[in-house]
Amino acid sequence: MGEGGANRVAAAHTTTLIEHLGFVLTVDAQDRVLRDVDLLVRDDRIVAIGPSATVRQQLEAPADRVIDGRRLGAVPGFVDAHVHLSETLSRAVFPDVLGTRAWVFHWAKPFYAHVSTEDERVSVLLGTAEMLRCGTTCFLDMGAQNDAGVTAKAAAAVGIRGVVGRHAADRLPKEIPPGWSADMVAHHFFPNHEVALEALAEEVRRWNNSAQGRIRCWVNIEGKEPCSLELHLGARELAQRLGVGTTYHIASSIEEARASERNNGCWPVARIARHGGLGDNLVLAHAVALTDEEVALIAGANTAVAFCPSTSLKLAKGATAIGKYPELLDAGVKVGLGTDGVAAAGNLNMHRQVHLAAGLFKDARLDPTRVGARIALRMATIDGARALGWDDEIGSLEPGKKADFVLFDLDHHEWTPYADPLQALVWSASPASIAQTWVDGRALFVDDAVVTLEEAELRAEARERAAGIVHRAGLDKDVPVHTTLYD
Repeated sequence: MGEGGANRVAAAHTTTLIEHLGFVLTVDAQDRVLRDVDLLVRDDRIVAIGPSATVRQQLEAPADRVIDGRRLGAVPGFVDAHVHLSETLSRAVFPDVLGTRAWVFHWAKPFYAHVSTEDERVSVLLGTAEMLRCGTTCFLDMGAQNDAGVTAKAAAAVGIRGVVGRHAADRLPKEIPPGWSADMVAHHFFPNHEVALEALAEEVRRWNNSAQGRIRCWVNIEGKEPCSLELHLGARELAQRLGVGTTYHIASSIEEARASERNNGCWPVARIARHGGLGDNLVLAHAVALTDEEVALIAGANTAVAFCPSTSLKLAKGATAIGKYPELLDAGVKVGLGTDGVAAAGNLNMHRQVHLAAGLFKDARLDPTRVGARIALRMATIDGARALGWDDEIGSLEPGKKADFVLFDLDHHEWTPYADPLQALVWSASPASIAQTWVDGRALFVDDAVVTLEEAELRAEARERAAGIVHRAGLDKDVPVHTTLYD
C-alpha cells in the first residue's frame, strides 16, 4: 500500500437501529408526531425515521446494535441557550431574597472570584452531567471565570455539545465591593474594549470547532453596566468577522432599564439598537425589560433571545409581570430557553424550563392559548438551535441531522397511561423518566449513569470544593442583599 493508503481506506460505519418506538416528536417544520417507527443511526447522524419496512431498506448490513423501542419515546435533545457552567458549585448558597443586581455584585462576583481553574473544571463536569441526566445535549455557556479552554476541554471529555466563551467586561464600579479579589478584577475587567476584544478573539481562534466540531467558541461578554457601549458593539462586530456568535446579559431587570434611562436617556436594548448593535449573530440573555419598540427592533434585526424562566421566578425579574416573551414569539423572534446557573435558577433542568415556559403566560395573561406545549418544546429544541446558528445539524429529529436525542421510559409512572405524547412530555413527565440521552450518535446517559464520568467521586470532590469557595469568598458571613453599584 502506497504512502497515505491507509488514510484512503474507508472507515467502518457503526449503525444503531431502534425498533418500533412508541413515538417520535420530530419538532420538524410540521411538528410531526410519529408512532411505531424505527430510528436508524449511522455513526453520528440520523439516517432514517419511519415505518420499519422503509427504514430497514436503508440498512446496508445488519445493524451493529438493535434496541427495542416499544416502551421508549424519542424527542430532540434540549438546547440550553443560556447557562453558567462555572457556577455549578454554588447550588443553594445564595438566599432567595435577592434582586438581580445585588445577586450579581455582592454574591455572584465574590463567588466567581474564588473559583480556581480546577474548581471550574469540576464545576463544568458536574454541570454537564446534570444536563445529560435532564436531556440537554447542547449548551451556550455565558463565559468561563478562568479561560474558555477549561470549559471546552471538560465538556469535550464528557462528550456533550456546546458553545464556550471567556468572561469579559471593561467598566469597574467606583468602589470595589468586599469579596472581589484582585485576581478576579484583573482577569474579568480589561482596561478598555480594544484589549478585551483581542483577548476574546484569541479564545475563538484557539477553541472554536474543537472536539471534532462539537465545541464552538464565541465572543461572549458580561453585558449590562460592567461593559461599555463600545464593548457591546465591538463584540458583535468581532464575532461577525470571525464567523461566530456573541451573547451577553441585557435588560435583565426593571432596575437595569431604569438606570439606563437615567444615564443614557433610553432603555438598554434601544441604546444598543440605536448604535447599530443588534444583528443575527447575537443572543440577548434574559431581555425581560423591553418596550414594544424594542420588541420590534429585536425582530427586525433577527436577533435571538434566551428566556430563563426559573431565574425570573427566583430573582423576581418580572417575566410574567413585564416580560414580552409572547410578543417576541408573535413577532417571529428566535426565543430559546436557558437554565442560567444553579445560583440564579437552582437547577440545570431544561425540562423544567419547558414546563414553566408552556404555562407561565397562560396564567399571567389569563389566556389558555398563550405559548403552550408545542411552542415551549420548540423553544427548548429547534428555536434554541436556531439561536445558536446550529439548526442545520441539531434541534429536530430528521434524516441527515446529528443523532442528538432523548429516550423516555414509557413504562415509568409519569407515562402510564398517556394519549398525546406532547402533552405528556410537557405537563406530566420529568427527567425522572429519561432512559437515555444521546449526543453525536453516542448514548452518554444510560442505565442511570453518565458513561464518561465517575459520578460518585465527582460529587464528593464537588462538595469539598464548593465549601472551600464559599468560605474563601466570605459568603458564609453577613453579605449585603441590596446594592447601589452602577446607579
